Amino acid sequence: SKRGLHVVTISFNGPAQDPAQQDRYLADGRKAMEFLKGFGANRLVCFSPNRAHLNEAAFKTMCQSFNRLGEIAGEMGFRAGLHNHLDQMVEKPEEIDRCMKLTDPKLFWFSPDTAHLLLGGADPVKSIAKYRNRLMFLDYKDARWTEPNADLKLPNGKVYLKESSAAKFLSSIYDLGDGAVDFPGCHQILKKMHYQGWICVDLDIARNGPKVSYQRGGRHI
Repeated sequence: SKRGLHVVTISFNGPAQDPAQQDRYLADGRKAMEFLKGFGANRLVCFSPNRAHLNEAAFKTMCQSFNRLGEIAGEMGFRAGLHNHLDQMVEKPEEIDRCMKLTDPKLFWFSPDTAHLLLGGADPVKSIAKYRNRLMFLDYKDARWTEPNADLKLPNGKVYLKESSAAKFLSSIYDLGDGAVDFPGCHQILKKMHYQGWICVDLDIARNGPKVSYQRGGRHI
């Protein structure tokens, strides 16, 4: 229903770092936005490529791709913006800074994830404050680094060895209010700037089941 909830965004990724695949990357981005437009969406959250591709030339190509995608997004009534993420080319605070510097603020925006900011070595409050004029969407997710003391077993039966990056990451994700992210500090910035965009309360693992996580997040909010 047009009066009901809209799909506002989708996460998008592709070979932005590869000069030989730029046409495919941009075509896929356009296709994603054409699909979303039918639901009333107007945001494209862009992940960076896998960190295995990280080098100077690849980073510059990625940022050029982001600018071109942002230009297409603007023509379609969308905004496209960076989503920082562990194990990807834009993970650390200096990489976020560099990506923001190499992209045009009129074309490419910022869609931060508070957990990945913290786990990537950034201060979520300072990062949001620094790029408040480029914010288009936020993931509110709580985290604090936690070393697993045993293999991580998920309810679906999947097992991650405790030494794996997946086990370390998932062990470091917490219900809203149980981690180390300063959400009141983040929210103060949004209130001062009269932010009118979307915030997604995000969670990668519900240790005690979805009902408990939902109730805990609701109490914190």
